[in-house]
Amino acid sequence: MNPTRSNKLMRPALLPVWFSVGLLWLLHWLPLPLQATLGNILGGLLALLPGKRRHVVATNLALCFPDTPKQERDRWLRQTYQASMRAVLEHGLLWWGSEARLRRLVRIDNPDAVLGDGKRPVIWLAPHFVGLDMGGVRLSMDRQVASMYAPSKNPASDWLMLRGRSRFHAPVLIAKSDGIKPVLKALKAHLPFYYLPDQDQGRLNAVFVPFFGIQTATLSALPRLAKLTGAQIVPVITRQLPGGAGYRLHCYPPWDNFPSDDLEADVARMNAFIEERIREMPSQYLWLHRRFKTRPEGEASLYG
Repeated sequence: MNPTRSNKLMRPALLPVWFSVGLLWLLHWLPLPLQATLGNILGGLLALLPGKRRHVVATNLALCFPDTPKQERDRWLRQTYQASMRAVLEHGLLWWGSEARLRRLVRIDNPDAVLGDGKRPVIWLAPHFVGLDMGGVRLSMDRQVASMYAPSKNPASDWLMLRGRSRFHAPVLIAKSDGIKPVLKALKAHLPFYYLPDQDQGRLNAVFVPFFGIQTATLSALPRLAKLTGAQIVPVITRQLPGGAGYRLHCYPPWDNFPSDDLEADVARMNAFIEERIREMPSQYLWLHRRFKTRPEGEASLYG
């Protein structure tokens, strides 16, 4: 680590962050069931606190599941906080756990399907479920991969996330500010690209297509990248298992006839796939994010 960066990381204002990091380091020695229990307790308590983020989760669930009884949505809200807190605490395993332990805790259902047909470049479509980082790190244990990330404003958090994602096979980590050229270069070099295209990032490079029946600003990069590089789309979903049993990663078959000549239809197909997976485990999606923040012109905010 260079001295300038080291000085930034040791600023007094970051001491609370390093205290939290120390706690995660201690927790990572615990058996995963104990970590899971602690995450469930803390998440359940946080779910009781009123505030902006709880309002976002409740609004997202009400918009996407209007016909589901409120009692059931409230249960999903609590479970969302629990699953998210579990994932936060278990990041200590990604940062300091041994490779052998991580391989035991994050299992791949069908490892032969990871690279699709094994001939074309691969884009791993990885929606924002709580097991996202676990799946990404597990895939990076077997081969060099590429991924895009958003640098954190907190230098300590940024350093830790990059460290956690860089422990195996020297992955190519591309900052969003670097643009699309490094991604194209990685795909043309046949590095699998772990891609997370399902957050609201405004109108730039986005189209409005349905997501749970709501017109939603959605990045259109997935079909564009596939068209420019000839890459196949292999969806990758990592499920958090109950009771501290770890995580399970499943690779879906490569998509046929993708991309098509209809950009909006391709993006809508991506949203429909993600929606199907959410319905299978609604409490594990990133409902803490304002997925419907950007609205069509003239439409009021859905978050009040």
